[in-house]
Amino acid sequence: STDDTVDHPVSLYAATKKANELMAHTYAHLYQLPTTGLRFFNVYGPWGRPDMALFKFTRAMLNGERIDVYNGGEMLRDFTYIDDIVEAIVRLQDVIPAPDAGWTVETGSPAASSAPYSVYNIGNSQPVKLMVYIEALEDALGIQAEKNLLPMQPGDVLETSADTQALYRAIAFKPQTPVTEGVKRFVKWYRDYYQR
Repeated sequence: STDDTVDHPVSLYAATKKANELMAHTYAHLYQLPTTGLRFFNVYGPWGRPDMALFKFTRAMLNGERIDVYNGGEMLRDFTYIDDIVEAIVRLQDVIPAPDAGWTVETGSPAASSAPYSVYNIGNSQPVKLMVYIEALEDALGIQAEKNLLPMQPGDVLETSADTQALYRAIAFKPQTPVTEGVKRFVKWYRDYYQR
């Protein structure tokens, strides 16, 4: 939830996200600059980063290479298709944060402030095991992955899940693209783009 504190990150990556939100809040406070923080959850889809799991898995599987799967693929991830992310961003453009006049340090939510600042989680809110994600990719490619099962990585978490209630209250939108559909769309794009 955006109301939960995230003051004790377990990785440097998570710490940079927290630092970003703190700096954005400070700008909002000092200069009364309306600022909105967006927390994206496991974004995937066309035109994504090639160092992310879906790209790496797809490339490896098409080349007959093994894929690295951590913690036996048992981690739960809130995979969110890029079209859902874009739709939420477009809708949020017209939602200008305002100061919460009743906010105090003692009683306030981390997602509210006396500054014109807000934070929204944008995620599918339906965590899926990494192994299910891989199976969706296997189905879409028509290829069985050769898996290199590895232990959990230091600093990784067992589950990510977006509470999108604040997002829904603000824009009446909730990401909905199922992993099976999103992965199919990605594979079609990947083949069209990389295998012309």
